[in-house]
Amino acid sequence: MSAILKLDVTGQPRGWLTINEAVLAYSRSDVLYGIGYPLPPILGGIQRISGIRSRIDLQPIIALEGRVFGEFIPRLCNKTLFRRDDHRCIYCGGKFIKSDLTRDHVLPISRGGRDRWENVVAACKRCNFHKGNRTPEEAKMPLLAIPFIPNSFEWHFLTKERVLGDQMDYLSTQFKAKRDWAM
Repeated sequence: MSAILKLDVTGQPRGWLTINEAVLAYSRSDVLYGIGYPLPPILGGIQRISGIRSRIDLQPIIALEGRVFGEFIPRLCNKTLFRRDDHRCIYCGGKFIKSDLTRDHVLPISRGGRDRWENVVAACKRCNFHKGNRTPEEAKMPLLAIPFIPNSFEWHFLTKERVLGDQMDYLSTQFKAKRDWAM
């Protein structure tokens, strides 16, 4: 079964829950509301006195009670970076498997660049080696897309391999990127 998208009380994505974690949230009455078509029910044991079987109907998106935390800061890792850039080298435009991509710093770290979303792109090994310790302008290798910081909705999509239709509908309403995966 797929993961359940967890929202805070304001409707902001705050993570992914396993089915077991979602069942526990429902059983504790921590779920404020659910969105989407119900998933197949989770059946429990049969109550000895009444003979009624316990059942929990999960939805693919649930909002949980609790504190609202501050601004969402997406964690940078190669998996989400490569998905953000659609597994394409931002210099040559080729599509590659994960093992053939590298994280390239547009402004190299040795020249004051930072390891941040807005300064990193996916690059094939060949292009990264050719660019070396130069800026794209110095290497005469223009960027085919501008690096950006994914918002909470985009980042939660990028972290999952499989996203259910209802979850995609919910998340994609707030996509700001103009990338193939954002359509």
